[in-house]
Amino acid sequence: MKTKYHQIALSLVLALSAVSSVNARGIEPPPAMTTQSPTSLEQIIAIALSNDASRAQLIAQSNATLSSGQAKATLMDPTIKLGVGGMPVDSFRLDQDPMSNISLGVMQKFDRGDTIELQQTQAKQQAEVVLQQADSRAQDITTTVTALWLELGYNQKVNVLLNRQKQWLEQLITSLDSNYSLGLSESQDVISAQLKLSQLEQKLVSNQQMQAKISAQLSEWLGSNWLEQTNQILASNQLHWDNLESVLAHAKDAQARYQLLLKHPAIKAIDSSLASAETQVSIAEEAYAPQFGVEVMYAHRQANNMRGEPAPDMVSAYLTMDIPLFTGSKQDKALEAAQYQVGAAKSQRDAWLYRMEAQLSALLSDRQHIQQRITHYTNHLLKQARAQRDAIERGYQTNRAGFSDVVTSSITEISLELERERLITDLNLTNNQIASLVGIYQSADYSLSRR
Repeated sequence: MKTKYHQIALSLVLALSAVSSVNARGIEPPPAMTTQSPTSLEQIIAIALSNDASRAQLIAQSNATLSSGQAKATLMDPTIKLGVGGMPVDSFRLDQDPMSNISLGVMQKFDRGDTIELQQTQAKQQAEVVLQQADSRAQDITTTVTALWLELGYNQKVNVLLNRQKQWLEQLITSLDSNYSLGLSESQDVISAQLKLSQLEQKLVSNQQMQAKISAQLSEWLGSNWLEQTNQILASNQLHWDNLESVLAHAKDAQARYQLLLKHPAIKAIDSSLASAETQVSIAEEAYAPQFGVEVMYAHRQANNMRGEPAPDMVSAYLTMDIPLFTGSKQDKALEAAQYQVGAAKSQRDAWLYRMEAQLSALLSDRQHIQQRITHYTNHLLKQARAQRDAIERGYQTNRAGFSDVVTSSITEISLELERERLITDLNLTNNQIASLVGIYQSADYSLSRR
């Protein structure tokens, strides 16, 4: 019986060495993952930004808001008055009565106080609100596309690791089949290995499904042609975050992080909205000032005066002024509404900053703990799993460990590698969200090269 087990062990040496060579490399990327991707993340982000209809809509809306506001922030159109006056009804002749005339007048009203200048300022502020929303949309797209890229890279790496395990199981099954036909292996070992292979194939199908789903999500910005090129894209679940590390190194206290949040497009949009509301208060205050108007009229007379001489033409000029005497139901209410709007904008700004501060603190905490877990996986769990696998392989060859122990140790190691890759992906996803909050993606020189 001992000789029989030695023969089984000898026949499985090649299969066991296969998993050793595969797993010894740990989570190092395969050669295919280190080749240059035909499309980089930066290129994909640029394409996504140029194809995003929502961002284009916001930019057009900003231009429309500016033009509309500037159109309103102008003097009212002058009024031209043309007519006849003092015409006798018995003859309807202009040369019969000296009072008869043909008159042409021009009237122009002026806005109250500095209303026009304030309206021009407000138009720029309102346009800036929408433009900042477009910038916020661009930042959201960058964050979303980067997250999808990382998830795609993770699933591609999982696919590689699972295929390695599949290759080992196939070699193992081939060896077991040969030994079983010679009566050197048990049928349950063959069936167990085949079951593990079927389960692994199911995981591979699920992995392909997830990759297809992520690619479909990216097609929102990259178009349907993207789906045909997905197989050519080699993503990564790790990126270089040098800019982020530099920013965080100089923002270790809460006040420094608060200053970073103030540069976020969403906060800038609220700041512009607050400035617009404050300008509206100034406009409402100008409503208490009188509104002036000028009217000039020229009257041409064709009749003679009482001395028989041609009656001279006449010129009239008027200065008009309306005085807001009853302000309780109009000006006061308009000013009150504008002041409430300022308070609402300030509260909105505070709420956003509190929320973003909490998000940033939570993300920084997650980042620290994920880094600790990755270190633990690298320095302890994976090393222990490899040591356990090696010990079980040696025990199996000397008939001191069972076949199920060999398979279990291999699956345990690959599972730990997958868990570590998941943590690495989560770390990069966390960095991605932090970068979005602290304004890394607003820098013109930011780079997200893969590791």
